[in-house]
Amino acid sequence: MDCDDTPAVCLLRIPADRPDDRSDTAVVEKQRDAQSPEEQAYILCRQCRQAITRPEERIDVQGAHRHTFANPHGLVFEIGCFKNAEGCGYAGAATDEFTWFAGYLWRICFCAACLTHLGWVFSSPGGSAFHGLILDRLIEPVSS
Repeated sequence: MDCDDTPAVCLLRIPADRPDDRSDTAVVEKQRDAQSPEEQAYILCRQCRQAITRPEERIDVQGAHRHTFANPHGLVFEIGCFKNAEGCGYAGAATDEFTWFAGYLWRICFCAACLTHLGWVFSSPGGSAFHGLILDRLIEPVSS
């Protein structure tokens, strides 16, 4: 079967038991209204627009959020540090070779949707971890 012949998938909302029962809709609207605009904003993968992390996940590591580093091959990366990046997947074993942050092991992280290399996750033997994401591979939300 050709991909163009594949039937479309539709998601339908099943109505409540009573036609006048709209409590589930009201709860969703209340939750959406309770979030600030920044909580609704996501930092996206530039390649596929997958949500990667949120602005409030930004952290400072070694005194700064942004860092510029070169890898052993001379490639230069400007990264931003984030506490969590739920839109990432991980590859490879953790290593401390050429680590940019003393005391931290690193693994490659990539967009879980399109597999674009987005940076690294750094973890310490003590259990702390953060993501160093390549800033030019992300789309930041527009500030109003």
